[in-house]
Amino acid sequence: MRAVVCADVGSTYTKAAVVDLDGGRLVGAASAPTTVGTDVLHGLDAAVGAATASAGVGDVPWYVCSSAGGGLRLAVIGYEPLVTAQAGRRVGLSAGANVVHVAAGRLGAADLSALRAARPDVVLLVGGTDGGDADTLTHNATRLARARWRVPVVLAGNVDVRDDLHALLVAAGVPVTAADNVLPRIGVLAPAPARAAIREVFLRHVIGGKRLSRGTRFARLVRAATPDAVLTGVEVLADSLGGDLAVVDVGGATTDVYSVLTPDERDSGPGQEVAGTLWRARTVEGDLGMRWSAPGVVRAAAEERLLDAGEEGPLAAAAAVRAADPSFLAGGDAERAVDRRIAALAATVALRRHARGAATGERAGRDLREVRLLVGSGGVLRHAEPGHAAAVLDAVLTDHAGGWPLPRAARPVVDVDYVLAAAGLLAADHPGAAAAVLRHHLAG
Repeated sequence: MRAVVCADVGSTYTKAAVVDLDGGRLVGAASAPTTVGTDVLHGLDAAVGAATASAGVGDVPWYVCSSAGGGLRLAVIGYEPLVTAQAGRRVGLSAGANVVHVAAGRLGAADLSALRAARPDVVLLVGGTDGGDADTLTHNATRLARARWRVPVVLAGNVDVRDDLHALLVAAGVPVTAADNVLPRIGVLAPAPARAAIREVFLRHVIGGKRLSRGTRFARLVRAATPDAVLTGVEVLADSLGGDLAVVDVGGATTDVYSVLTPDERDSGPGQEVAGTLWRARTVEGDLGMRWSAPGVVRAAAEERLLDAGEEGPLAAAAAVRAADPSFLAGGDAERAVDRRIAALAATVALRRHARGAATGERAGRDLREVRLLVGSGGVLRHAEPGHAAAVLDAVLTDHAGGWPLPRAARPVVDVDYVLAAAGLLAADHPGAAAAVLRHHLAG
């Protein structure tokens, strides 16, 4: 059997799975607490050792993604808030980043201070369509150079000045990687080159810089930020299905939503987005989560009028307990029911925001009516009984008061075996196995 290990080093748990490349199936899996307090390799080695032992395999290649230490923090600097800055934000999210700061226009002293305060791991510097305005991009690159900026920069703006500005930043000692323009023409969003550059910078600079492990072994093992790997897995699944799909991943601190839509006539005409349409998108709701952000779920659900009469007070108290102790484990049926309620509310609010377009920056929203498959992910769903997990997703698919058109005929499924990240890690080297794993565990 040809086998590999796919592992995700998360903020709380490290999950490892052994994949049979020929059969396209998981043949072993295990998890261990992520050991951020000491060295993340301790937890990773424990999880991989248990997974390979359960599969009966020995020394096999490792494919690792990571969101430990807060993942990838990205700042975006653009030319105009609703065009290049918004395009850059969308591209950053698609690269698996947590976009912590967005600025537009010419950077001043206060803007530079705000940028530093956001503590980004990477700055995405964009501005101007190809052949268009170059003054703002030139000003901002010059400002970073004069400020002796040392955080890595991905330069993905107007190609007419890209080489000159790259040389300027290099000469000033700024770690910079150049990529093609994220918005080469009005209405045309080209995320792939910048996404690849952000991934390269994450691997080269960020993983080692977070001091998650002594030595260089962990940095050599990691191939992607976890959300980037998951989105790649979502893309492989969508290509395999040949249709639209959505994923809602309910975590302890955030709820991420991914959607892949089929480009059609929506991409042109009077309603065309000036900043382009990202047909393969990710949004992150930082106020919606099962533990750290549980109080935000209750507040958002109240604002969206999703709570039953008399429910807000008791649910807010339960959410506060979870936020105060992120390691909280639901110990009985009543507490597990509270967890599922929080999960259903988080998923519903996150899908509403994603579909309405406010989170993606698309004024017309995202049309999810043709979504054929809704995948639920996150520990609260993976560890729930099948009927209980299905009820969480049903809450999303029957949300008729959300102000967005529901999928007409979506089949809900839970990523119980955590194969989206594994497939994303395998996609480049073993595309056939990646597609087969998804078909066997999600699309069957």
